[in-house]
Amino acid sequence: MKSIRWLNRYAEECMMVFLLSVMVVVISAQIIMRFILGSSIGWSEELARYCFIWLVFIGISYGVKKQRHISIDAIYRLLKGKQRVILHIIVNLLFLAFAVILLIYGGKISTQIYLWGQSSPALQLNMGLVYMAAPVSMLLTSWRIIQQLLQQFQILRNGEILSEDERPSAF
Repeated sequence: MKSIRWLNRYAEECMMVFLLSVMVVVISAQIIMRFILGSSIGWSEELARYCFIWLVFIGISYGVKKQRHISIDAIYRLLKGKQRVILHIIVNLLFLAFAVILLIYGGKISTQIYLWGQSSPALQLNMGLVYMAAPVSMLLTSWRIIQQLLQQFQILRNGEILSEDERPSAF
């Protein structure tokens, strides 16, 4: 049970730290090789690019988890109490629908590309694995939105009133 809690709390952070670390190491090695030793690593830029793609997509889930995604809060600031929670529920339901659509269609596209066997030029990595960034991140994003929706429904049920700057968050 502790491992599931830990994974729930730190999954995105661990993936993002790993991907960013790989990027830094590979790009640093490329710089050292190019400017100090006079040769270059052919696959380094490609690996850094794919790590960056995955990092951005995992960052979507992290932004949802921390309630730091882009939003326009003009209407939110006009509302009070339960109305704010209801607005958050509506927004999260729309975002969940969008994430599920991307999960389904992104999964279909990445599976098709994987089955075609298209590979990257330098690493010879199956491109379906690169394209899997979208459905994997949308699965994590959907999970985080569902967590927030459960908390928001609990706030409505318990009758808690939110202050001016409070936003419901699963964490």
